[in-house]
Amino acid sequence: MAIMITDECINCGACEPECPNNAIYEGGAQWRWADGTSLKEVTAADGSVVSGTAPQTPVSDEYYYIVSDKCTECVGFHEEPQCAAVCPVDCCVDDPDLRETRERLLEKKEWLHIAA
Repeated sequence: MAIMITDECINCGACEPECPNNAIYEGGAQWRWADGTSLKEVTAADGSVVSGTAPQTPVSDEYYYIVSDKCTECVGFHEEPQCAAVCPVDCCVDDPDLRETRERLLEKKEWLHIAA
C-alpha cells in the first residue's frame, strides 16, 4: 500500500525531507518523476512517454500530498514510513485505496532508483 496525507494536515512540512523517494510535495506544488529518483522518463498508463523532468499536476492544492506512484512506504530504506513517524498530527496514514505487497514495494523502489 502507499501512504496518503489526510486533510487534517497542518502544512508543517516535517514529512517532506524525510521521504527517500521525494514523493511528498507541498500543496499546489508541481511534482516530477525525476525528483529524488533516477527516472529519466516514464511510460504512462495510456502508453505515452513522459519526461522525468516534466512538471506534473499537483495532487492537492491545499495541503502536503504524496505521489502514490513514488511512495514505497520507505521499504528498502527504513523499518517504517518516515513521514508517519515524524508527523505531529498523525495525518500520514495507509491509503485504503492502494494496497501493495512488500515485494511490490521493493520492486517499485528498484524501479525508482535504477542505476543510470
